[in-house]
Amino acid sequence: MLTADAVGGVWQYSIELATALQPFGYDVTLAVLGPPLQSSQRESAAGVKNLRITETGLPLEWLADEPESIAAAEERLAAMAGDLHADIVQLHTPALANTALYPCPVVATLHSCVATWWSAVRGGPAPDDFVWRTVLVKKGLECADIAVAPSAAFAAVAQRHYGVAPMAVHNGRSLPLVPAAMQDFVFTAGRLWDEGKNVRVLDEAAARICVPFKAAGPRRSPQGDMISLQALHPLGSLDDAALARQLAARPVFASAALYEPFGLAVLEAAIAGCALILSDIPTFRELWDDVASFVDPRDPLAYARVIQDMVEDLPRRLEAGRRAQQRARRYTPAVMAGRMASLYDKVQRRVAA
Repeated sequence: MLTADAVGGVWQYSIELATALQPFGYDVTLAVLGPPLQSSQRESAAGVKNLRITETGLPLEWLADEPESIAAAEERLAAMAGDLHADIVQLHTPALANTALYPCPVVATLHSCVATWWSAVRGGPAPDDFVWRTVLVKKGLECADIAVAPSAAFAAVAQRHYGVAPMAVHNGRSLPLVPAAMQDFVFTAGRLWDEGKNVRVLDEAAARICVPFKAAGPRRSPQGDMISLQALHPLGSLDDAALARQLAARPVFASAALYEPFGLAVLEAAIAGCALILSDIPTFRELWDDVASFVDPRDPLAYARVIQDMVEDLPRRLEAGRRAQQRARRYTPAVMAGRMASLYDKVQRRVAA
């Protein structure tokens, strides 16, 4: 049994993992928490033969009002795992692993968390509602049979915050490649409303370059907050086919993220052969060192300069895209699923012993 939400990259991760686990003989029940799925998400999941979707309506840890609702959600999920006779439960947040209720081994995946987000984006003492969430995540990391993070850089951050070192298993992503002529524009994608994505720096840079700068992703947060953009051209949320069409033109891809445990949008751009211009943070250095151009994430003038130079130098742009595409072959769903299947076997043997 795998848990997920439909709000961000956890959804893509879960579908890719379930699909890639088929050769290993796993059937997957995906328990979706939080807001309901969009029709495009249901359609993408319908083609995965070994996958069954259950929309639970249970609250997400980072949107819940109080810790008791998360404890109740954990109890419901544990009962569901028992009804399914699950061999493994993989949770998309350690906050759901605070008790010994689950009838089988538990893998806690730390895709992100409010404590590390706050430290990277704002700094200083966290607000009270972040504190109890941090307590839940820490206890869940301690209680889980094994904890996983999507990069070694983020695993190190988690160890500093929680005293527990998750194992690093890189995410994997697949994307259909659509033949198309190269076009001169810049592209970014993600939760545009999220301060951690630092889209305002890209918006300021966009006003200083001579080609269009497109931004895909939601501008309104689940809490209703809306980011206003001056120079970026918002495209809204794109499904995989629409995203592939944008990336097929091999635009220059830019991210100014202050906080990024992995960065699926960067991987998607690399798969398509886009030149990468990324914020100089440890995660991106781990994954894309010697491939991407790195920029201070708080310097919009530097972003504008590096982007403009890349757009104007076609041979360099083509070579940067080729190297990014080559590096992306390290981060496939098959490699990810192989690592996770190995961990499932390991933890089952350890618990049985």
